[in-house]
Amino acid sequence: MLKLAIYGKGGIGKSTVTSNLAAAFASLGKKVIQIGCDPKADSTINLLGGEPLLPVMTYLREHDEDPDDIEEISKVGFGNVLCIETGGPTPGLGCAGRGIIATFQLLEDLELFEKEKPDVVLYDVLGDVVCGGFAAPIREGYAKKVLIVTSGEKMALYAANNINQAVKNFKDRGYASVEGIILNHRNVEGETEKVNAFAKENGLKVVGEIPRSADINRFEDEGKTVIEGDIDLPVSKCFIELAKSLLD
Repeated sequence: MLKLAIYGKGGIGKSTVTSNLAAAFASLGKKVIQIGCDPKADSTINLLGGEPLLPVMTYLREHDEDPDDIEEISKVGFGNVLCIETGGPTPGLGCAGRGIIATFQLLEDLELFEKEKPDVVLYDVLGDVVCGGFAAPIREGYAKKVLIVTSGEKMALYAANNINQAVKNFKDRGYASVEGIILNHRNVEGETEKVNAFAKENGLKVVGEIPRSADINRFEDEGKTVIEGDIDLPVSKCFIELAKSLLD
């Protein structure tokens, strides 16, 4: 089972990358689970035709008992990807990170992985801070590898550096390690050179590059990934090749 946690600065395109990767893995015949670990709960929306999924934390607030079945807190999206969103607490009344911890415990109780037997599990994680619940996907064996999504923008690279340092600290305890960098292009000046220099300085590799593409935005407006929208597009092929390389 390939278990990947995808981190990066807020707004850098983690959810776009994650959902397109999920669709790419599915197109290669893999059984995929995507778990959105962000209070916004919008990680899986482009796998679900633009329809939001009821977050686990909202379900728990609205019901007196935990769900008896994973179907109550999940939906099957494009490519039969099983979609789950952790969500977060009522705004201003709790810690979003604890929502992730509560969700992971519930998924263990429901024996999600034992019953579903996925080939690939993707965690889409808010990455401006890697502490508490937001570090949960790289602890206790949930994810074995971390991918950091960044552009060549200063604050994106700043966040990428913080994430890398945090994962290094966790690695000393036997947790996940950084598999590499995904360059999500924003077409800033010298972008490729800046990201390659950052990767080299930190002993990392750039495992994939996603070009700036109007097709991504066009299909997101339709609630789709580019894989679903047109698998033959050049940008779709970038996700397919990235998925293949990660499987290798």
